[in-house]
Amino acid sequence: MDIRIADFDDADVCELIVLHQRRAYDASPPGTSFALDLAGLQRPEITLFELREGSRLLGIGALMTLPDRTGEVKSMRTADGALRRGIGAAILVHIEAEARRRGYTKIVLETGNSEAYAPANALYRRHGFTRRGPFGDYAATGFNIFYEKVLE
Repeated sequence: MDIRIADFDDADVCELIVLHQRRAYDASPPGTSFALDLAGLQRPEITLFELREGSRLLGIGALMTLPDRTGEVKSMRTADGALRRGIGAAILVHIEAEARRRGYTKIVLETGNSEAYAPANALYRRHGFTRRGPFGDYAATGFNIFYEKVLE
């Protein structure tokens, strides 16, 4: 398996981003999903990574630069045919390593609390993320969960 910066010219990358956004909106109450679309992920402060096995795309995950040497995990998604193979964990470990390489002091993220998000929540807790309050422009709702992992 190979993790590298994703190419937005690859149709499979774009399809997985669209799927991620659609499923996030479908699994979230109105106004509580912050999944980025293609244009949102192509901003200069965001790096999108892809994990491939040969030419087959298995997952994506992004790292967004925030103020104060903080990174935000965005748009984690494993392809349907690759679930329960450790793809999300591998991407998360890569994102954390990149955040450390960049000198970030912590990484944060926002996710949901419904059953659809249970695997993601379990993944983040297994990798040392702890609950925290909202950050940036996020507002607390009964649906959103916020996590952080201190890197220093």
